[in-house]
Amino acid sequence: MNFEKLRDFITKQMRMSQIYQPVMLIELLQNGGMASRDQIAKAILSHDSSQIEYYEHITLNMVGKVLTNNRGITERNNRDYYLKGFDNLSSTEVQDLIDLCSQKIESFKEARGEKIWSHRRKSSGYISGTLRYDVLKNAKFRCELCGITAEQKALEVDHIVPRKHGGSDDKSNLQALCYSCNAMKRDRDDTDFRNVKDSYASRQDGCIFCELSEDRILEENELAIAIRDAFPVTALHTLVIPKRHVADYFELYQPERNAMQQLLESQRSKLITQDKSITGFNVGNNVGESAGQTVVHCHTHLIPRRAGDVESPAGGIRGVIADKQRY
Repeated sequence: MNFEKLRDFITKQMRMSQIYQPVMLIELLQNGGMASRDQIAKAILSHDSSQIEYYEHITLNMVGKVLTNNRGITERNNRDYYLKGFDNLSSTEVQDLIDLCSQKIESFKEARGEKIWSHRRKSSGYISGTLRYDVLKNAKFRCELCGITAEQKALEVDHIVPRKHGGSDDKSNLQALCYSCNAMKRDRDDTDFRNVKDSYASRQDGCIFCELSEDRILEENELAIAIRDAFPVTALHTLVIPKRHVADYFELYQPERNAMQQLLESQRSKLITQDKSITGFNVGNNVGESAGQTVVHCHTHLIPRRAGDVESPAGGIRGVIADKQRY
């Protein structure tokens, strides 16, 4: 690889969705043509403003608060921090204090090891790259809480119910959060997840959806199932149902909504493949007796539609109130 080929690649051929390629090349060029994975990662990190924002948050709300408000060692003026009495220190005293701080860091790292960075590792085990990609793709590469894009702020794959409280690695228990929302979720959420976990096993005697026979189940995941409606509106009318006995859509936990969405998308794909006459769908929930709910166990209708199955389909779901369908 000579200068001309490299220049041609950089100026004419390099296609970028991020800054990673030129950053890696700079690191290699500045280090005699060789750089470790660690070096390249640090170089990329130096350009990542989202990580700087994360540690600005740590500075303001944790370490800065302790040293300023609790200990009175520093003071803050807007974005700047000042060490009280610094002007009274000699250069030798400054270096001695730096050395003491360095010794504290090394002692702490030696005692705790990699655990000191556990706050930046959102799970104690391995989430495969494929699963991580699927979670981010399903979220359209946006934080599922605040909506910010991956280009604006680093996204993390979060366990909705944490592993330490019994949460699984099933995709239905994973969500994409930006680092800020993930940090806020951790700090502010005081839910007893042990009770949440136990509640997933809730079933009610006499409920037709809690007591479904195995042969009716078309597809299932950890938290939901799909069946054909016993009284179909159209051919292949399908229901997606949470396994937990829960009255309606608004009482679902977020992992259950994720699980049901997975099955809705899967069943839609299968139905379109199975029946080429399907040209559309109605998707919806009846919530409460006045809205037509007859089984008090949440279930989402996936109703295949076909061209010409009714005289005038315009207005679709508005037809639940007949004279409001057309407008």
